[in-house]
Amino acid sequence: MNYAGTVKINPEIPANIFRIKELSYNVWWTWNPSAVKLFQLIDEGLWEKVYHNPVKFLIYVTQEKLEKSSKSRTYIDAYNKVMEEYDSYLGAQDTWFHENHDGNKGDLIAYFSAEYGIHESLPIYSGGLGILAGDHVKSASDIGLPFVGIGLLYKQGYFTQRISSEGWQEAVYYNLDFSQLPLNKAMDHNGAQLAVDVELPGRKVFANIWYIQAGRVRVYLLDTNIDKNKAEDRWFTSQLYGGDQEMRITQEIILGIGGVKTLRALGLKPTVWHMNEGHSVFLGLERMKELVSEGLSFSEAMEAVRASTVFTTHTPVPAGNDAFPLQLVSKYFRPFFDKLRISENVFLDLGKEMEPGGSQTFSLTILALKIAGRANGVSELHGHVSRKLWEKTWEGVPFEENPISHITNGVHTRTWMAEEIKLLFNTHLGGDWSSHLSDEKFWENIKNIPDRELWKAHQALKLKMVEYIRGKAVEEWTRYGQMMSDISADADTLLNPDHLTIGFARRFATYKRAVLIFRDMERLKKILNNPEMPMQIIFSGKAHPKDKPGQEFIKNIFDIARQEGFKGRIFFLEDYDMNVARYLVQGVDVWLNTPRRPYEASGTSGQKGPINGVINFSVLDGWWREAYNINNDSGWSIGMEREYPSLDIQDQEDGLDIYSKLEKIIIPLYYDRDKDGIPLKWVKKMKQSMQTVIPHFSTDRMVKDYTEKIYLKAAAQGSDFSSGGYAKAKNVSAFKSRVYSQWHQVRIEHDSLTKPGETAEALQGKGFDISVIVMLGQLKPQDVTVEIYYRKVGDKGLVLEDGLTQTMGQPEDLGGGRFRFKGVMNPLNGGNYEYTVRAFPFYEGSAHKFEMGLIKWFD
Repeated sequence: MNYAGTVKINPEIPANIFRIKELSYNVWWTWNPSAVKLFQLIDEGLWEKVYHNPVKFLIYVTQEKLEKSSKSRTYIDAYNKVMEEYDSYLGAQDTWFHENHDGNKGDLIAYFSAEYGIHESLPIYSGGLGILAGDHVKSASDIGLPFVGIGLLYKQGYFTQRISSEGWQEAVYYNLDFSQLPLNKAMDHNGAQLAVDVELPGRKVFANIWYIQAGRVRVYLLDTNIDKNKAEDRWFTSQLYGGDQEMRITQEIILGIGGVKTLRALGLKPTVWHMNEGHSVFLGLERMKELVSEGLSFSEAMEAVRASTVFTTHTPVPAGNDAFPLQLVSKYFRPFFDKLRISENVFLDLGKEMEPGGSQTFSLTILALKIAGRANGVSELHGHVSRKLWEKTWEGVPFEENPISHITNGVHTRTWMAEEIKLLFNTHLGGDWSSHLSDEKFWENIKNIPDRELWKAHQALKLKMVEYIRGKAVEEWTRYGQMMSDISADADTLLNPDHLTIGFARRFATYKRAVLIFRDMERLKKILNNPEMPMQIIFSGKAHPKDKPGQEFIKNIFDIARQEGFKGRIFFLEDYDMNVARYLVQGVDVWLNTPRRPYEASGTSGQKGPINGVINFSVLDGWWREAYNINNDSGWSIGMEREYPSLDIQDQEDGLDIYSKLEKIIIPLYYDRDKDGIPLKWVKKMKQSMQTVIPHFSTDRMVKDYTEKIYLKAAAQGSDFSSGGYAKAKNVSAFKSRVYSQWHQVRIEHDSLTKPGETAEALQGKGFDISVIVMLGQLKPQDVTVEIYYRKVGDKGLVLEDGLTQTMGQPEDLGGGRFRFKGVMNPLNGGNYEYTVRAFPFYEGSAHKFEMGLIKWFD
């Protein structure tokens, strides 16, 4: 039989609940459980079957159930209340941004990210970077920030993980049906789906534009899987982080250059351009190309672009930063040489990096640091590590003074907090608690929640997690071909909700050391099987399909979980995603994190647990180092803040610390109960964890920090540089050109400085007078800043305080381009100080005093 065609039949939504369809296309529902409940009340089984996808739900739900709900007074009341909340949210004029920065309402932040983790029904994310981007978008919506996202729409998303019966990870890819996802088509003025084109060697590639509506914010996504493209070009947006280097650079061209073209086609005019990691860095080249075509020189366009560009780096190891062979970059960007009016060598110098062994590559991170006026890491320690890692970009500048700052990551509280905890907060903190997320004083009220109620809520979440994992286990065991009678018996005893439960779930990169806790198998076996105080550990996470060592970690844990003494105590939960993560961060007792310090940039998975009362047990790296320093009663540390002579010694000492604290502190505390079975001291620590993490580590706080510390400054500088026909950009370009050409003449000569080996004396409060003669050649005194740079030293040369500076005053003109600068070194405290003098270029309004990377020291 031959069929003539296919027809999709959609149920007709009753008129009195028709706006549920509108709601399904705005992912506001993902952080509003009352909205999710509207779908569950219609057909809870179907809601689980479609994996919490409301668009697909409304395609497959029966007409009968829709009609039944539309006639239910209970349902209508719930529906009306949700729609009232929804309309109130979208129409609110009293947002944080409006109340605090209404004068900047004309600004627009364009946020570029290769992945967005907004919800499990949109699997276009792989891990922490994407989850952070999704949480960033949600908080931007919550605070009313003028904000737009740009990304790629992957036809197969990230892979689905299956664990074979032998314990090996298998990567499975499925095509997504965009018509059944909470996606909207971006339409042009003719009513057709908007499309842009991107130039690749010898051809153009076209991309359709879709968008996710996330509350008040839109995230636009580019899709090359369209008939207009050649078959091979449709694959460019097929898989997240798939393919070879040619695929990777092409995806990044589409994201960066195609993203700029998308915003132009939409008529949007960003005042700030934020690159979330270096994947989108080519947006800067496209913007420079636009300005050069308008008559600016390359250097003038560079200044204009830099002023309004922000770059966030997430990767503290060189290997994690994208870099390409020079010839590959030349192949894809040859047309840019002429369009930017620069030579191939000048273009390649923008990102050129010397690799160990002498070879050269084109680093996207170096390019990003050069074209972004503001750059930041994602925790205090990561900022320090990044400044050290990329110090070569500002040669001669002490690495702690280079322009990379930090803004510590957070999580979107309402996305990751369990409904049971929200209800507790509503009762004991008031229904407006979510408007106080950044208010440290407000969260001291957590102590007023009765211990019994918090423990009861936690135990309910733990049981929910256990039941979910048992269901997942049955699916896995059935796939392995086990007998159903064996499965049901095993599933009923898998994981005990009364046992201390540790969770370890994240990307299985080797530096995260998932197998560290197994260094001493016999000691761990005794800990797990203590009959008076038993413990169990749940692992979950994906290794990149090309990361064989990471996959071997998964295999190792899978094998251990089947060994005698570990069976029933160790469990690996496959296909880690946002849904699995919610069960774990809401249900375990302790969140274990064992990265090899200092390679964890931030580690936001550990921030999600404490908002549900889970307690962290982690290496002092990333965000946890800051949280532990705020309140060391909020969890437990692993290891010390120190450098280790070898990786093996670091692993050994960290492993011993894990076992010791489990045996002596953590496990006894958990099982220390009152007469009613409540672990009062443990609950007290749960409250300390919540009280510390909620106000300090939310994306509400994070996005406000970005706004006030970076976005508004970038917007102001961008406006300043572009006004008057880019007059300021042209002036700064001319200034830098003049300084670069003359800097070789600058030198600092002896005047009153002490000789090597001599120590002068001065009285505290009066200070020590210093003068130097600076040869400026054809530069002027106002072109430079001259500083005294000093540090306090103790016995045997130990540095006690570093990086102290004092600007020297207006100079005396000695003629011939020589100037005498004078200053006073006046430390707050007594002691021995080493000092020197330095000079660097200065212009009014620079984003950072070392943005040119030029500095001269007294020699």
